[in-house]
Amino acid sequence: MRIEILVFDGVDEMDVMGPFEVWSHASRRPEFELALVGLDGPASVTGLHGLEFKAPEGLGTPDALFVPGGGWMNRAERGSWAQRAVLAPRIAEVAPHTQWIGSVCTGSMLLAEAGLVKGRPATTNRGAWHELETFGADVKHNRVVDDGDLVTAGGITAGIDLALHIVEREISAEVADGIAATMEYARVRDVYRS
Repeated sequence: MRIEILVFDGVDEMDVMGPFEVWSHASRRPEFELALVGLDGPASVTGLHGLEFKAPEGLGTPDALFVPGGGWMNRAERGSWAQRAVLAPRIAEVAPHTQWIGSVCTGSMLLAEAGLVKGRPATTNRGAWHELETFGADVKHNRVVDDGDLVTAGGITAGIDLALHIVEREISAEVADGIAATMEYARVRDVYRS
């Protein structure tokens, strides 16, 4: 399974780095592959809090696409809100060809803009719950919401729980628990499943 994490200027660093840490451990197994990707090719990214990092590849045709947030609720000049007009159509284009698409925090709002949450259980940062409802989502207040091919997580650190949940779902609970132990992370198993 190839997971691509879509990154962009103004992305929240923890939205990216928490799941990246989890899936980096999982990618030591042959069934997992992980890549940070820019929208239109390799990208140098400056995160919401100033961290600079690189996405060595561009968005391809992954088995799974993970979309972080950042800059949505405050309508920042950089981030998911500012780039929704270019990010959402590409997400909508890629989504039908994935086994699952996921998000953390206000990355869910990009999925909403892409038309992927209407009539489906989903979550986002608690500050955007109401706005997510306006897109027709059945908003759940869990840290992770698993609706099969749509998996969303609440605010910021909930991305770690989503990533561990995906490892458990795709490989095993033992592997997910082992990664959590390696990271010295106490798992929060607040998962809504359809």
